[in-house]
Amino acid sequence: MLNIGGLKEGIVLDHIEAGKSLEIYYHLGLEKLDCQVAIIKNAKSNKMGKKDIIKIEGGLNHIDLDILGYIDHNITVNIIRDNKIVEKKTLSLPHKITNVIPCKNPRCITSIEQGLPHVFHLVDEAKETYRCMYCEEKYTK
Repeated sequence: MLNIGGLKEGIVLDHIEAGKSLEIYYHLGLEKLDCQVAIIKNAKSNKMGKKDIIKIEGGLNHIDLDILGYIDHNITVNIIRDNKIVEKKTLSLPHKITNVIPCKNPRCITSIEQGLPHVFHLVDEAKETYRCMYCEEKYTK
């Protein structure tokens, strides 16, 4: 059994769908942080069969819950202080996401104006469908 030490202070992202941890790592910009990050892939899970886990030492202010909620709103966010879980956050699909998915419409203003943020609004929660703020291009996960 693999043993990864506990955290004194930080965040544990649990119940990540197996294989999605690196996508989350890069979307959250964790490679730019100067703190310890442990990625556990394909951990055994009674609930999910297999899951990924990400442990981030410190980094409490660096996690964008909207990005996490968009990638997988079933992830559990555990806040650790003094080696104990002090808070569990559940995620939901964000109503608006910025610069997470690019608009694929070649006629969209974001294709012409390079500095514009790519902003999508949630239009159908059941189908996890978003639309571009500028051109209404549909994006479904």
